[in-house]
Amino acid sequence: MTPVTSFPPAAARHRVGPALHPVPAAAPAQRRLVVVSNRMAGGAPGAQMSGGLAVGVEAALRAHGGIWFGWSGEIADEASPQPTLQHSGTVTYAKIPLKRQDYEEYYAGFANRVLWPLLHFRSDLIDFRREDFAGYLRVNRLFAAQLAPLLQPDDLVWVHDYHLMTLGHELRQLGAQQPTGFFLHTPFPPGALFRNLPVHKVLMAALCAFDLVGFQTEPDLDGFLSYFEREPDARLMGGGRLRAFGRECCAAAFPIGIDVDNVAANAAQSVGTRYRERLHESLRERKLMLGVDRLDYSKGLLNRFVAFERLFEQAPETRGRITFMQIAPPTRSDVPEYGHIRRTLEEKAGHINGRFSEFDWTPLRYLNKSFNRRTLMGFLRAANIGLVTPIRDGMNLVAKEYVAAQDPNDPGVLVLSSFAGAARELDAALQVNPYDVDAVAEAMHEAYAMPLDERRQRWSSMMSVLRRNDIAAWRETFVQALGEAALLRR
Repeated sequence: MTPVTSFPPAAARHRVGPALHPVPAAAPAQRRLVVVSNRMAGGAPGAQMSGGLAVGVEAALRAHGGIWFGWSGEIADEASPQPTLQHSGTVTYAKIPLKRQDYEEYYAGFANRVLWPLLHFRSDLIDFRREDFAGYLRVNRLFAAQLAPLLQPDDLVWVHDYHLMTLGHELRQLGAQQPTGFFLHTPFPPGALFRNLPVHKVLMAALCAFDLVGFQTEPDLDGFLSYFEREPDARLMGGGRLRAFGRECCAAAFPIGIDVDNVAANAAQSVGTRYRERLHESLRERKLMLGVDRLDYSKGLLNRFVAFERLFEQAPETRGRITFMQIAPPTRSDVPEYGHIRRTLEEKAGHINGRFSEFDWTPLRYLNKSFNRRTLMGFLRAANIGLVTPIRDGMNLVAKEYVAAQDPNDPGVLVLSSFAGAARELDAALQVNPYDVDAVAEAMHEAYAMPLDERRQRWSSMMSVLRRNDIAAWRETFVQALGEAALLRR
């Protein structure tokens, strides 16, 4: 049986390696940035990107120059002795493959069958196996060993997401003293819920090895800090600073934004393209309601389908006048729960279409496929109603992209779950509790009937927020805070 590994406190070890000289708070913007994530943008420079992490990271690297380090997406028979390097301007992409066992235990196992459900408040779906956790630690150790030789003394290291929670600890073990921050793109549950994980203390001790731990929202930050209220040796010092497990670090919320002008430009340029014209012709003047989500239980897709059916029951005048298109690319297909979700949604979609379809109208278009980013921006612009109703989400940038993609003269309406991180910023959206399908159906109808003046007012309010908290503000705020937090390390 594989033992559960524990970390010794930092005070029990001797740090080695080059010393980091203190710098003024403004200096980090001039330093090289090293970004580490499980996956890169398609694994290669210039690849088509999607998702908040990819877009945000690419922009940060282009602004600062540096390295993007991560898994190539390839499965190899043997581990590579060193990463494969590719260069694109001031950015170096460093990729490593994983062995099959590493993939199964680290990624498919612990990351996606333990951490993902736990971080989305679904501890009932946790499938914890000690060998998977051992694989998770092993791959984080592999990342550290392959990354460390690439680091320069003045680098800022920025680690992303739940796959790499122990990477900061592993880098410290190797003597790395560079400012090292961690950003979690998912939610973080209350401390009492996180303790359901058998190895919760190991992960929290590892997170404290980072100089800065960042979250999407204040509730996520509160959940993280609440964990330490039950740790006898932990001390919360105010201002996000804490001391625990023999280490001192900082924690704060950094809501991720989008490149507003880029989204708006891509959406505007889509007008007249082949996909947009095909979509327009197929709708035949009907209003379009659109959802774009990965096929995941956290996205609330079944609740959304039920609410759409309820709309036709409660407002029969909308039948034949609105089409709902749900784009849901498959993900984590080797995890059994996802196969069940797909079958359930296919069955529900067939039921709705069988019940309400006419010879010239199909109410629900359910697409298990991906589209390139520009096409998606065009679809968002064409949608009269944007549906973003997850059960739980860290931020959900589709909500922000939908707003930015709209035609200012005739904007659509965003229906947004109050459990998405974006709801804390986009308060002019029609916010709903996704568990209340009647309320979601009512919001769909309100969006369908909303007059132009109100749509413009809501859109203008949300655009002001998006421009104030865009992707550039997010990355610069985090990078500056990381440099400042590193100066506090003892």
